[in-house]
Amino acid sequence: MRISVIIPAKNAQTTLPLCLEALHHQSSFRFGEDFEIIVVDDGSTDATSQRAQECGARVVSQPNAGPASARNTGARSALGEIIAFTDADCIPSPEWLKEITHPFGNEEVMGVKGVYRTREKVWIARFVQLEYESKYERMLHQQQIDFIDTYSAAYRRNIFLENEGFDEIFPVPSVEDQEFSFRLARKGYKLVFASKAIVYHHHDLTLREYIERKAGIGYWKAVMINWLPEKTFSDSHTPPSQRLQIALLAALLLSLAGAIFWQPALWAAAFLFLLFLITAIPFLKFTVQRDAQLLSVVLPLLFVRALSTGAGIAWGMLFSGKFRPHRKGLNMTERIFKRLLDLLGAVVGLVLTAPLMLIAAIAIKLDSPGPIIFTQMRAGENGKPFHCHKLRTMFNGAEHHLDQVMKNNPLRGPVFKIPNDARITRLGRFLRRWSLDEMPQFWDVLTGNMSLVGPRPEELWVVAQYNDEQRQRLLVKPGITGPMQVSGRGRLDMDARLQLEMHYVDHYSFGLDLQIIFQTFHAIFNGDGAY
Repeated sequence: MRISVIIPAKNAQTTLPLCLEALHHQSSFRFGEDFEIIVVDDGSTDATSQRAQECGARVVSQPNAGPASARNTGARSALGEIIAFTDADCIPSPEWLKEITHPFGNEEVMGVKGVYRTREKVWIARFVQLEYESKYERMLHQQQIDFIDTYSAAYRRNIFLENEGFDEIFPVPSVEDQEFSFRLARKGYKLVFASKAIVYHHHDLTLREYIERKAGIGYWKAVMINWLPEKTFSDSHTPPSQRLQIALLAALLLSLAGAIFWQPALWAAAFLFLLFLITAIPFLKFTVQRDAQLLSVVLPLLFVRALSTGAGIAWGMLFSGKFRPHRKGLNMTERIFKRLLDLLGAVVGLVLTAPLMLIAAIAIKLDSPGPIIFTQMRAGENGKPFHCHKLRTMFNGAEHHLDQVMKNNPLRGPVFKIPNDARITRLGRFLRRWSLDEMPQFWDVLTGNMSLVGPRPEELWVVAQYNDEQRQRLLVKPGITGPMQVSGRGRLDMDARLQLEMHYVDHYSFGLDLQIIFQTFHAIFNGDGAY
């Protein structure tokens, strides 16, 4: 059995048969041979289980615990290598299973996100569809995403289970699916968007339903942001304008309230209203292209969306303190102070090393042919590739002779600080001895790709060999210096490096960064492992 389709269901006797019927008519796949269907009855009080059994699905029953728990229950009992998710009120298109599983032909892909469509004609449902389609349009241009929702989704089962599935702290349908995909993306796992993996859905039919859903999502997003603070500002699904509109509307309402006591605050409110209108222009243009008949209601609905979501977030921030599961990585305060230290250190470092880099550049050109700066793709925070810059210390094209050098590598694992590496130039040995080859990385720190302190910026092919636990080191930005550099540098093998770096992530503090920075000076002068 290659694929298991998992459907959480509670009191879904009306909609579930249509969903299951659509699954029985999937092209290219045979039910019972290529895939199974698991319906997890989440404490239904109607005939949901009976309807599922009549349609040939395997039914797993549990007391009501919410869709996150139900999906996890289904995943644990699944037989397939790939687990695909949809909802009991969705109708998969005939090509859905083919399209949602096709990206797994690439072994690097661990998760796939599909799309919603609707056949409804009610104006609010059409607006909801417009929202989704504008986000899909954004995701089409991304080779890798961090956002997957489970109405149309699939994962490799082993990775899903290794990461403990959806967090069951979420008792209702909300952001449990987003939170899980964010966790995987933090570890550098490749998640992709499948624009043809379509399921049809009944969207909100009334304004009240829309407001309640947006407020609920806002509340649970506030809970999630406490654990994953970096998602406060961006993800691959939500346009930046949507976040900005929430902030602008909040400021606008405060200005209007202030105008009761200080009339000039009305000018501030008018200015904020104008900014809100400007942020709405891209969505208004999209509406003209996709469903021009909705143009008259779009702007009021954007205000409703911002108000509902913002109110939910504010409510969540005030009353969600009890939801505090352990999540590794930096909290918001630590991120802010670390970035401030990086900006200060990068500016000072670039100013102080500029004369040395000029001298080194001339010496490199005189010593051997080739470029002055060596640029290579490395894995950054969350495994995101970036161009890492160093002064060239090897002869030009040395990376093509790696296999030959690795045969004589006395250290275990894919380690690049190799003793007596014949590819290093005469000047390169001096630059490496005093860590002067790292000077251009102050620019990488300034641009936000690196930090002053963090794990070593590793090559992509090395990161691909990490197990799930070792991927924890990708939760923070790589550093110019770090625990490896002050604890033996090149004489450490891969296992020792990873243990040090994962310990750094698990026990991070601002004070630890300062300690490592001071220890770096001693490590440079000592020269232990500098090769």
